Amino acid sequence: MAHNHAVPGDLTRNQGLVLGALNSSGAPLSAYDILDALRADGLRAPLQVYRALDKLVERGLAHRLESLNAFVACADEHCDRKQLTAFAICTNCGKVDEFTDAVIEDRLGEWAGARSFKIERTTMEIRGKCGQCAALA
Repeated sequence: MAHNHAVPGDLTRNQGLVLGALNSSGAPLSAYDILDALRADGLRAPLQVYRALDKLVERGLAHRLESLNAFVACADEHCDRKQLTAFAICTNCGKVDEFTDAVIEDRLGEWAGARSFKIERTTMEIRGKCGQCAALA
């Protein structure tokens, strides 16, 4: 899931380094994976990575995959953090595809409205085999 998005100019040095690591990775990275990758760049403390990740997620530049406790760069430069974001995770190679689906989002909105449930965030994680891995099976 390598991305070629430009790194926004208003990021701190650490945020830029962390986003760069996520962008260049082909798979989700844990905070410790990121820390290991950036030790040569001067990041030494997990807290430095977690702070950068928190800001990147807050700005919609990265997403946390809760089931993996790992992070990916956002695949959509114009990501609207309020909309439903779904991730298809290959259980074989680890590839992650990000997508949004208005139909599912509308259906969840109808369900929530009928129950007066206020949705704050919706993340869907779907596990299975990507097209390449399924073709090998």
